[in-house]
Amino acid sequence: MTNITIVGNGYLAAGGDTKAQFAQVHWQRRELDAILNLYGRMVAQGEWRDYAIDSHKDCAIFSVFRHSSDVPLFRIEKHPALARKQGAYLIKGMSGQILKRGSSLAQALKVLDKKKNHLRLID
Repeated sequence: MTNITIVGNGYLAAGGDTKAQFAQVHWQRRELDAILNLYGRMVAQGEWRDYAIDSHKDCAIFSVFRHSSDVPLFRIEKHPALARKQGAYLIKGMSGQILKRGSSLAQALKVLDKKKNHLRLID
């Protein structure tokens, strides 16, 4: 008999203990709240248009797109195995370069937050 485990919106057929065999890294609710808050602001500014969420066995990825058929503008990645070494969160640019690493998501997301980059008039 085959066990079926529901993963996201798809199905995964597996035999035996599926938890140990198919353990994946996922975003937590608070992390998604912070990312989607920034995403909403950038959509309102017309910078971003689409996103994708991926879960792998060693990392979780939130990809941001300007157009839905493009390569991602940015990838926000969570690598729990690197939490003590370099920080669990990193932001990658379009060509794969690492823009920012951080032990907290808020710290890593600062590189993408354009709210702080507004021009101000000085008297």
